[in-house]
Amino acid sequence: MTEDCTLVIFGATGNLAQVKLFPALYHLEATGLLDPGLKILCTGRSEFDREAWLAHVAASIEGHARDELKEGLFQRFCDRISYFRGDLSLPDTYDELKRELANGDYPRNHVFYVAMPPATYGDIVENLGESQMLDEADGPWRRVVIEKPFGSDLESARNLQHKIARHLREHQTYRIDHYMGKAMVQNVLVSRFANLMLEPLWNRNYIDQVQITRSETVGVGSRAGFYENTGALRDMLQSHLMQMMALVAMEPPVSMDSDDLRDEKVKVLKSIRPIHNSAVSAHAFRAQYAPGTVGGESVPGYLEEPNVDPRSVTETYAALKLYVDNWRWRDVPFYLRTGKRMAEARTMVAICFKQPPKHFFRSVHIERPPPNWLIMSMSPEESLRLEITVKEPGMTMQTRQISLDAPFRCEHDERTDAYEGLLLDVIEGDNSLFLRYDEVEHAWRVVDPVLRAWSSERDYIATHPAGQWEPAEVSRIFDKPDHHWRSMLEPEKWPSGSC
Repeated sequence: MTEDCTLVIFGATGNLAQVKLFPALYHLEATGLLDPGLKILCTGRSEFDREAWLAHVAASIEGHARDELKEGLFQRFCDRISYFRGDLSLPDTYDELKRELANGDYPRNHVFYVAMPPATYGDIVENLGESQMLDEADGPWRRVVIEKPFGSDLESARNLQHKIARHLREHQTYRIDHYMGKAMVQNVLVSRFANLMLEPLWNRNYIDQVQITRSETVGVGSRAGFYENTGALRDMLQSHLMQMMALVAMEPPVSMDSDDLRDEKVKVLKSIRPIHNSAVSAHAFRAQYAPGTVGGESVPGYLEEPNVDPRSVTETYAALKLYVDNWRWRDVPFYLRTGKRMAEARTMVAICFKQPPKHFFRSVHIERPPPNWLIMSMSPEESLRLEITVKEPGMTMQTRQISLDAPFRCEHDERTDAYEGLLLDVIEGDNSLFLRYDEVEHAWRVVDPVLRAWSSERDYIATHPAGQWEPAEVSRIFDKPDHHWRSMLEPEKWPSGSC
């Protein structure tokens, strides 16, 4: 059961609130996880009376909830909801909001969820602070949730932190990365630390490479205006993928308390070998999708998308090679990649083990069997796969690759959205899955040299046809000739003797 509080949603008429927040809160209502006294105050600049606003919320839930809207349940949910009209760019709005929250209808504990453009974060926090709405001196707590991106580079992230730190302490600041709320991402931690058989192998003595992939088949769509100023490196790799990398590479924390867990993630990010300006091309690769075919339909290239500069070199694909310079991972390459309009939509961590020190079966047809892989698939499947080499049936000594598969989710298991758990964590004061500022800063430190190099290279960017994987030139970042992207969940078609 959550704690009695008021959840104030800034930007309640926007896409994030409509697609994610209202459906997530409705699902929490359905499962009985919201405290009976919790209130939801929605803010926006548009004029709504209560009936019109509740119809707006109902449409959002009907379009994105897992089940049909249930009238009795929705009415109970509506009893929590109020609407406040105000322009958040005006300081007077915050004084009016303060009076509204003090009228006795709302619990005194407050969560302010900033579902607004990132450029507004600093000003909103500053106005809340100037209006004394973030002060915890009188007893009730105050928390502020902000979405990624947290800045657009190292300097802007520092500037944002400097601005909000004047009014918020770190324990009040919830930097949300919704990937950290996904059950399968959290399963990376459980798979590592709840299964002793993996720990002895989880190091540079046995692991040859680690790959983390987030590929999409969709294009930029209506987000072109945002994407032109962001790109794949900032949008996905610097945040989601580096967080997943930290979970894969971190040491066992002292406990699962928030600071212990985040301390170990920060140690990983601090240990990443800096990329020197002269080495960017050996560590990073970018590309754009060109016209192609996705799902049997012709689609435009990035430069043909609405609101995209026809001379743009903004990357829709980014790949990065990183090293963690500590005792466990020294010289093991971590390959991270993300892209739009790829051949397949997939999120996975693929861990490739080294070859045995001696190959005994020299008489077999395959002189060098394929390596063992451990693959954690987050989407579209949620599964764990281990690929090993075995002997084929028959009289001859032939080998083949087989896979041991285990789904993480059974048919009867309830599906939940990441925002459901994260919203509960905010209300309950558990910030273990939220980013601490030092995590944000060290992640920007890693990619800043790449961003600077790419910003000065305006003449050329590689392309790949939409619906296909990345260009072959990406191979320049690989450490060894036999390193290549593991793009599919199924084993590759190895020579004779494979399944």
